[in-house]
Amino acid sequence: MSHVSPAAAAGLAAVIASGVVNAADLQIHHRFAQVGDVKVFYREAGNPNSPKILLLHGYAASSFMYRGLIPLLADKYHVIAPDLPGFGFTEAPARGSYSYTFDQLAKTIGQFTEQLKLDRYAMQVFDYGAPVGWRLAVANPSRITAIISQNGNAYEEGLGNGWAPIQKYWKEPTRENRESLHEFPTPSSIKWQYLEGVPDPSLVPPDAIALESYLVSRAGNADVQLDLLLDYRTNVAKYPEFQAYFREHQPPLLAVWGKNDPFFLPAGAAAWKRDIPGADIRFYDTGHLALETHGAEIGAVIRAFLDAHVK
Repeated sequence: MSHVSPAAAAGLAAVIASGVVNAADLQIHHRFAQVGDVKVFYREAGNPNSPKILLLHGYAASSFMYRGLIPLLADKYHVIAPDLPGFGFTEAPARGSYSYTFDQLAKTIGQFTEQLKLDRYAMQVFDYGAPVGWRLAVANPSRITAIISQNGNAYEEGLGNGWAPIQKYWKEPTRENRESLHEFPTPSSIKWQYLEGVPDPSLVPPDAIALESYLVSRAGNADVQLDLLLDYRTNVAKYPEFQAYFREHQPPLLAVWGKNDPFFLPAGAAAWKRDIPGADIRFYDTGHLALETHGAEIGAVIRAFLDAHVK
């Protein structure tokens, strides 16, 4: 989502002109929070007294992916979008001093939410942000008011063919299998992930690809990403635990899915109907990073969902 649509911008201007919302609440602040030995970068907007929304990005992105969504929510919600350790502008210890696993990412982000006093919040998750979010929900289910998943998987049938070489690495974590994935954390791979399955590539802003390519190319980051890629197998092992949470707690859930995603298939979104019969499942003719091409359309659906379920 590279920008707010003209219609959305006009709507926001009307809201501000009405005096119902303070224009300052719509400004996006860029902050850091020291969380243990991690300096977490995050984007924040909205009135702190409003209902909380936590936006968790995934690979190959950072909180930058939410730059267009945040203004669509901030007039009514307090929106927080952190960069996960190993991504974006979050400053984390070097590999070996910090464990780059999903359990550790969830521990850091969980502590981050506590420091920012996010006692109850809705969350939007994408890709790697999903298993982080699922861990937070399982640990403290009463804190979660609603869930939006944008290509954030929790079911084995959602794993596409793009996982085949990675699954081989899971089964046999040898140096050879690790080195066979050396192209994964590279600018060319990131560009492919942004464009694959997108009918009109001109809708994808090159600045998003350029930023994430620069960030993944930093010294030492490739090994961090390969460590997380190996640890992703723990997420699949926890799918039954995550699904039990969905069945037991029945959180309001919206899935907005790029149906051409090579990694997370539409079947993974449809599977929620087994555990949450009232889940709202929607598909879009785009790829992995659906907000980049369908931001205005998806943003409107997200806003309507939150307005209906988060008070």
